Amino acid sequence: MAAQMIREWSGIQQFPAATQTKLLELLGKLKQENVSTLTILVMGKGGVGKSSTVNSLVGERVVAVSAFQSETPRPAMVSRTRAGFTLNIIDTPGLIEGGYVNDQALEIIKRFLLNKTIDILLYVDRLDGYRVDNLDRQIIKAITDSFGKAIWQRSLIALTHAQLSPPDGLNYDDFFSRRSDAILKLFSVHDLDVCLDFRVVDVEIPVVLVENSGRCRTNESEEKVLPNEIAWIPNLVETITNVVSNGSKSILVDKKLIDGPNPNERFKFLIPVILAFQYFIVIKPIQRTIKNDIRKESKPLWEQRDMGLANRQF
Repeated sequence: MAAQMIREWSGIQQFPAATQTKLLELLGKLKQENVSTLTILVMGKGGVGKSSTVNSLVGERVVAVSAFQSETPRPAMVSRTRAGFTLNIIDTPGLIEGGYVNDQALEIIKRFLLNKTIDILLYVDRLDGYRVDNLDRQIIKAITDSFGKAIWQRSLIALTHAQLSPPDGLNYDDFFSRRSDAILKLFSVHDLDVCLDFRVVDVEIPVVLVENSGRCRTNESEEKVLPNEIAWIPNLVETITNVVSNGSKSILVDKKLIDGPNPNERFKFLIPVILAFQYFIVIKPIQRTIKNDIRKESKPLWEQRDMGLANRQF
């Protein structure tokens, strides 16, 4: 297969001047830390705005978005380069079908990622999804089982459709905080059915807001801003930069990671310990007992006479 051609990141010039300045500043910060390539994996349910977020980040319509098709049918990687820096963004199909995790879609994603290094997992959901249920938990667990807990050390959560009016008289920041807390609880909950603490990470995963629609307000610098007046594109890229710089390692998706652990290798290192335990705790005491019994066993007189041990009394 021919190598993918990496195009110049011309879409960055479509952003307002203030946004361009901030993005170039952040890219410069990454290069100072010897990060010249950044690969972002975008995952989540279908219809939450993954593909639209990819287009917003790149500043171009690089993946198709349709009102009648809520997700990309297969993984697609978009690559752009700017001043010696390469940005790769991988859009993926939604992970839910028929009310369950789509294992086939997840397998396709994993095969697509073979031999690629993931620097950031951008987990996308909606701000206006007012409920968190077991289906969300299933997705988190499926991603964790596929890529390991370490993937969440390099992740952030993006909540789309952020241009909304909160319900029940809540102010915007309180509503955002409650929605964020509800999602983050998925990463540290107790499963009563299996008596297991499902604790993915010990640090809080950052949550950012995204508004991809044309109705997003702009400030005096023509940057797209949310109801809390935050210019969301620079804020998203800055959060990504902070996660890259948090000291955790990128995730290399190799064949071992895709295939998972070999059950035949599990606990194999304990075999010598078990054998030693059996020998010294079980076999050796049995051997000693048998020898003692043999020594204490009374012998018939004829056997003693033959051995010269019997008294000559008849």
